[in-house]
Amino acid sequence: MSTIFKAFVASVVIAPLLFSSLLFSQISVAADAIPATTEQALHQQWQALVSQHVKPINNGNSSAVDYAAMQLQRTQLQSYLEQLSNISQTQFDAWDKSTQLAMLINAYNAWTVELILTKYPDIESIKDLGGFFSSPWEKSFIPLLGKTRSLNDIEHKLIRGSDRYNDPRIHFAVNCASIGCPALLEEAYTGAKLEQQLDAQTKRFLADSSRNYAKGDTVYLSAIFKWYGDDFTQGFAGADSVEAFLLLYPNALTLNGAQQDAANKQQLDIDFLDYNWSLNAIR
Repeated sequence: MSTIFKAFVASVVIAPLLFSSLLFSQISVAADAIPATTEQALHQQWQALVSQHVKPINNGNSSAVDYAAMQLQRTQLQSYLEQLSNISQTQFDAWDKSTQLAMLINAYNAWTVELILTKYPDIESIKDLGGFFSSPWEKSFIPLLGKTRSLNDIEHKLIRGSDRYNDPRIHFAVNCASIGCPALLEEAYTGAKLEQQLDAQTKRFLADSSRNYAKGDTVYLSAIFKWYGDDFTQGFAGADSVEAFLLLYPNALTLNGAQQDAANKQQLDIDFLDYNWSLNAIR
């Protein structure tokens, strides 16, 4: 066989086979590693919905949802939720922790919107969707990671109870469709941006003086810090108390020097504000 003919065979037959093999290998790795482009595609529909129908309010420190517009695009929302439901536990476990957590936060928020839409506009609060002896957060209606789950399952078992994440800032990311909640983010969470997004959402929530503020020797906080106080004592960024956590964000809460000193000595009084369960809808 001549040298020229051998070269021809290599270029026409062998090279394409090697390319196909390499491409298949890359696809297999991508299925496990979920590159940024793949993750963006997964959350693309949710990104489109929240970027269009979630509006900043209170000087940008909170947000309101245009549920009427969401209702018109409910098919798109349900298509996104179906995509999430098709993710297997094996696929999920192969992802890095940031990608996992971003997906779970998006799932919680998107399924909460879907739950509201089941009764909208005849609803004043998410609590209206519960029964006399049950809460809307206990309803098992979410097909996710091979099981039918509730919103509480996502938040308290998959996120808080898994010991995989241990990040109290998730409380400023999951949204319970209420005015008292931290803002629903106007974009999808992604693993690539998660650290930045959680940090920004925490500052955003603490800066909302209708939910958190300091006055004299007292700091008035959202009831979130009462309900989930233990989450802020688990050593995140070295914080072992609510006061220590607040000191990670003194500018957001506008703590002056004396208040920071009192917080550092755990001498700052803490009062918890009433929680507003009214629907976080655009009025």
